[in-house]
Amino acid sequence: MNELIVFLATQQDKLLEQTLRHTALTFLSVAMAIVVGIPLGILAARKARVAPGVLNAVGVLQTIPSIALLGFMIPLLGIGVLPAIVALMLYALLPLVRNTYTGLQGVDPHVVEAARALGMTDNQILMKVELPLAAPVILAGIRTATVINVGVATLAAYIGAGGLGEFIFGGIALNNTGMILGGAIPAALLAIALDVLLGWVQRLVTQGVHGGSASRRLHNKTLKRALIIVGALILVAPTAYYAYNALAPSASTLRAGFTPEFMGRHDGYLGLKEVYGLDMQVSVISDAVMYKAAAENKLDVISGYTTDGRIASYDLVALVDDKHLFPPYEAAPIVRKQTLDAHPEMRDVLNMLTNAINDSAMIGLNYEVDYLKRTPEDVAKKFLTSIHLLGSNVRDSNAIRLRDARGRKAQGGSTGTVVLGSKIFTEQYILIHMYKMLIEEYTSLNVDLKTGLGGTQICFGALENGAIDMYPEYTGTGLLVMLKIEGAQLENLLRDSKQVYEYVKTEFDRRYSVEWLDPIGFNNAYALMMRREQAKELHIATVSDLVRHLKE
Repeated sequence: MNELIVFLATQQDKLLEQTLRHTALTFLSVAMAIVVGIPLGILAARKARVAPGVLNAVGVLQTIPSIALLGFMIPLLGIGVLPAIVALMLYALLPLVRNTYTGLQGVDPHVVEAARALGMTDNQILMKVELPLAAPVILAGIRTATVINVGVATLAAYIGAGGLGEFIFGGIALNNTGMILGGAIPAALLAIALDVLLGWVQRLVTQGVHGGSASRRLHNKTLKRALIIVGALILVAPTAYYAYNALAPSASTLRAGFTPEFMGRHDGYLGLKEVYGLDMQVSVISDAVMYKAAAENKLDVISGYTTDGRIASYDLVALVDDKHLFPPYEAAPIVRKQTLDAHPEMRDVLNMLTNAINDSAMIGLNYEVDYLKRTPEDVAKKFLTSIHLLGSNVRDSNAIRLRDARGRKAQGGSTGTVVLGSKIFTEQYILIHMYKMLIEEYTSLNVDLKTGLGGTQICFGALENGAIDMYPEYTGTGLLVMLKIEGAQLENLLRDSKQVYEYVKTEFDRRYSVEWLDPIGFNNAYALMMRREQAKELHIATVSDLVRHLKE
């Protein structure tokens, strides 16, 4: 509760902005769905031959996972508000089309025949008889679509469209319960408020349809006012919001996209603002689409990792951290001490990768997966074979250690299952498959993988509670995110990467009963990145150059 209070006190302006953006995303997508869905429902009700095709098509759209649907929009419409609205509109079609179809099919045929006998045309029957009688069912579809879209719109932050999902994703990545609740509670309240409002309109329509002539006139008058209010909310409010934002002066001439975790870290955007004075208009975006957005000129500056293979894939360049904000991020496996006590042979096996992968080698491995589209398993196996850790040829320097490990396995060794985890980016997938192969090759243990666990705190939380036994981590992350070291102590530690490693090793053992094994050999630090051609054109090589350019 304290975290929520702190969040509300410090982020109230941004919370209001993101709530308005979330509401606008919901209303605009529902408005588009009404324009498309109701005519489709009418078509299905009027043309029996096309009804199965229309209903099945919108049904299939609803079965596509929302994250996947948002991802499909990126190659077509890029990132930001437009693809998010289109994806949300597609999600809202099913209840609108089905309810329109059901409502029209439920109109009493005798009423339609009576209208036709009075000389009404088909269009007159539709507008003056069928649609008014079907209105309660259609409004129920609009009500359902609206509530669904409030929830799905939280995922719009995945592609840089903003909304309350920014707080939810950021809170999950940073293990900040207050931030998660700061996004989830307003989204839930918004869904309830809209459901109540549209439920009231639906009841008015139902009473107007089924009441007597005097009652119908009274309710119709009230209904018109209600529909004007709802129409204003659906069309005028979001249009005004986005028009205001389009006309508002931008904080910078360059577009930035940072991950939720980077936005909330002191060795991320918070530190950039404090140390460099960086002030940019930032879209919060998923790591999975961030690099591609930069390559396709949808973003100009992104947060990234220095060993990421997508740097080469998309011809990006990492800006020099000339004020040394980003600490060293040496990669190493971290393991629960309880696991090492139960299976001591794991220590030697996991340490087989000590200093085995340098920066350039890790970039190459990531490149094979990200750009050449090879599987992490294949890339891991090929690398381990190339350095003689798999197969019949054993590298001389490891011969005794590997022979001893194989000997323990032949004698039975300890048995059981260990669970290895990884975060949700390429490098972690590759490393965890390497460790899986080594454990299976040199011990009698079975290995279960839990990959793609999301942000740092999800992985470390799983390690602490025993859901996983080991995962690869980075010293800078351990220092700043878990241990939360700040001030003069942090400045002293950052002068030497070995000091950082020894400090996190000692403190994790003391605080968490988690052991850092030997470093793998590469340093995967945070960095700001730009397209190489653009950076050259603007004469930006360092973060300070970027700040100077933004101030010019």
